[in-house]
Amino acid sequence: MQQHDIGLIGLGVMGRNLALNIERHGFKVAGLDSDENKLAELKKKFKNKNITVYSSLETFLQDLKSPKKIMMMIPEDKVDDLIKTLKRHLSRGDLLIDGGNSYFLDTGRRNKELQADGILYIGTGVSGGENGALWGSSILPGGNKEAWPLVKPIFQAIAAKVEDGTPCCEWLGDDGAGHFVKMVHNGIEYGDMQMICEAYFLMKQRLGVTPDEMHGVFTEWNRGELNSYLIEITGNIMANKDSETGKPMIDVILDSAGQKGTGRKFIQTALNLGVPVQSIAEAVFARAMSAVRDERTAASKLLAGPKVEFNGNKDEFIEMIRKALYASKICSYAQGFQMLRAASQEYNWHLNFGRIALLWRGGCIIRAQFLDKIKKAYDEEPGLPNLLLDPYFKASIDANQDAWRKIVAGAVESGIPIPVFSSSLAYYDSYRTSRLPANLLQAQRDYFGAHTYERVDKPRGTFFHHEWN
Repeated sequence: MQQHDIGLIGLGVMGRNLALNIERHGFKVAGLDSDENKLAELKKKFKNKNITVYSSLETFLQDLKSPKKIMMMIPEDKVDDLIKTLKRHLSRGDLLIDGGNSYFLDTGRRNKELQADGILYIGTGVSGGENGALWGSSILPGGNKEAWPLVKPIFQAIAAKVEDGTPCCEWLGDDGAGHFVKMVHNGIEYGDMQMICEAYFLMKQRLGVTPDEMHGVFTEWNRGELNSYLIEITGNIMANKDSETGKPMIDVILDSAGQKGTGRKFIQTALNLGVPVQSIAEAVFARAMSAVRDERTAASKLLAGPKVEFNGNKDEFIEMIRKALYASKICSYAQGFQMLRAASQEYNWHLNFGRIALLWRGGCIIRAQFLDKIKKAYDEEPGLPNLLLDPYFKASIDANQDAWRKIVAGAVESGIPIPVFSSSLAYYDSYRTSRLPANLLQAQRDYFGAHTYERVDKPRGTFFHHEWN
């Protein structure tokens, strides 16, 4: 009988790469998949490795060490059915791990249901794509804390490491905390990607900068405060040529973006928690707008806009774009960490925001030098209500906001859509404004629906209704 340290169910790209990563760190792995063609391929791929693949659930389970540790790498809509099947074969103290992108409330529900049967449960985000799964991801576990010691040696061994060797993996909290933090990561990722696209679009539409020139721009930006995985790969993308036409690869890709739903979940959760996340919401809506390409193409022949003109210094304008990108990035991350703060309070998770920034410092898609500044901000003031109030980020906005405003104004005058740049600026201006026009909104609500309002000259929490004429 084989005695494997951990079992993986679902040997797609992520599952098989995790199996190889775990095995490379000295653990014996069992893998289960129902696709016979895939299993034949994997038996060749795993030859001479401590990885055994199975098509039989019963044999797979028999060959796991007790307590059994099983990680599910399957679509989130299949998780409940698989848990139902597995429960018949598990004993008290066995551990199930959901390594997919399940919704955090579903993870919390599953944890409570399994806890009643004595089965341990972890929902863990795994960020970094297939390369991260193979060589080191940001791993974000939460759930039943009794389960953490069982899997901690494996997870921290296979996780990405920052410069001092600290693993990008640490226990985050109860129930769905791990999947929540992964969802916020994905929301921030949406914002990062869209604002980089807007920087590209401004250079292309307003300045006529070529992809080859943009390769140099993004490469240079990656040497400074914007240093990040996404800026790095954007520079590489600009240098690639299409083998069929010889054109820049970026110019032959259709401008219609896909999404898998994590951005929508982020926005829905933000609405439920009452957290303003304009930058990230606009990034999600930008993808939705891109998807109606046929409508946009037809509308472009009918709807007029201003002429795109530029008569200034191109290098100075590119530098202003860089500054606008950095300021927008600060606002997007501020919104993400506001989400973490609201959820930590709502669900009593006691999230450590500085630690989360460190966990995102390696392996994941949003990994960036910038995250060190966030960690330092929360190390210095754990109760910081918003990153905009941290001295470093306040000084950064002060230094960049003049260029930021000029970029947004110039884009509006030229008819170039930059929804994340402009919504980030609106977020900043709203957050720094002591009196917003919501007093009129409350008057309107009270006028037509008697919804009441508070007064500036009375204690908060006391509500009034006016008999409007």
